[in-house]
This record gives sequence, structure tokens and C-alpha cells, in this order.
Amino acid sequence: MIRRRRECLKCQRRFTTYERIEAVLPMVVKKDGRREPFDRLKILSGLKKACEKRPVSIQLLEEVASRIEKKFQELGETEVPSKLVGEEVMRELRDLDQVAYVRFASVYQEFKDIGQFMSELKELLQEDRKNP
Repeated sequence: MIRRRRECLKCQRRFTTYERIEAVLPMVVKKDGRREPFDRLKILSGLKKACEKRPVSIQLLEEVASRIEKKFQELGETEVPSKLVGEEVMRELRDLDQVAYVRFASVYQEFKDIGQFMSELKELLQEDRKNP
């Protein structure tokens, strides 16, 4: 991404623009078979919802979204399953903020009851004990 400072010729007001190289991204194949273009903003929106009221900066979320986007660009695939995209978001959130990870996982994995929720929490606690 390229950041540029510009100035309006009429009012002389200065502003910032961000330019991004338009790259070929894969189509995302949804659970029901529909296909839609890879959408970085959709990923960023999901990250923001998961991290709402958490001590995670927007800049950090932008970086995570960029890493995910870059990963799928580099795959060179024309289509990727939405499951793969969701798993990558969960992997990033797990390292970023565990509460945000559980929030995202509960929606993404469609937890049906408190048992599934508790199972995910126990798994996180076990990993914390292994990696102090």
C-alpha cells in the first residue's frame, strides 16, 4: 500500500490517499456453492466485530487483513473454499487476542450449545499451559 499526501487545487486543503496494487484474488466458494470475489473489507469487518471492545488497534487489524489477503494472493489459486478463509482468520485471531478468537469461532463454527463453547475454551487453556 502506498500512502500519499495530496492537496486540493481549489481549497488548498491537504489530505492523505492510500493506493493499493490491484491484484488478482481468488473467488471464494461458499458452503452452499455460491462464488463471490475475495473481499478484504469483509475480513476486516469480521475482525473488527470479533475485537470490539478489546485492546486491539485498527492498525493491527489492518495488518492482519493484509497478511490474510497476501496469503491468498500468493496461493495462486482461482478459487478457495470459504472454510479456508475462515480458518486463516481464526488462526490469526488465536495469536492476536484469545477472547476475540473465541467470539469469532463461536459464530464461524456455529456453536450449538455451551458444551462446544467450553470445549474450545479448554483447548485454549491447555495450549496456554504448554506455551507459558
